[in-house]
Amino acid sequence: MIPLYHDFTDETVLVVGGGPVGARKARRFAREARVVVVSPEFPADDYGGAEHVRAAPTAEDVSAWVDRVDPALVVAATDDEAVNDAVEAAARERSVLLNRADRSGDRDVGSVVVPATVRDGDVVVSISTSGASPALSKELRTRIQSDIDGAGELARLTGEVREELKQRGIDASARRDAVRAVVQSPRVWKVLGTGGAKPRRTVDAVVESALGDKE
Repeated sequence: MIPLYHDFTDETVLVVGGGPVGARKARRFAREARVVVVSPEFPADDYGGAEHVRAAPTAEDVSAWVDRVDPALVVAATDDEAVNDAVEAAARERSVLLNRADRSGDRDVGSVVVPATVRDGDVVVSISTSGASPALSKELRTRIQSDIDGAGELARLTGEVREELKQRGIDASARRDAVRAVVQSPRVWKVLGTGGAKPRRTVDAVVESALGDKE
């Protein structure tokens, strides 16, 4: 499988099944998308603001639900294999992305795996074992979280610096070297998250030092 990022802004995700797994999937996609969860019961406490539709679709009903919601992605998250099979068939017939939450390990061609994710601002790191070991994905997520602490702030700062260097007419090679110096600087990483102007001042000092070395 090849990892890709998909922007679900203004798109709809249909989750069939409202148990703990369906709730977890709903929370994940509700970060961007409109999420509709169809289930006879909603036992979880948090669905991320998803719309609840109280119904118990049979395998024969699934196609109508997919047509009604018109999703970009369908999640099959029930404990009924026949219903999940029908969800898969309906999605494939309509060329809609599919995630089957009841399967791990080998995946069918065209299926979607929802990976464990670590976020810090705009920095996103995704971990997947292709469904073979969810426990390992969770452990790696925990380990990586501390490693990228502050990366979101640094992404914002370096984005600002790149634009400012362009406006100053600094050539592309020098800009790359300056930004590389910033992201590799222990001084910069140490002050991330301290608030105030110190992180930006430190970044500027590293940038000017890198540019001075070019002169």
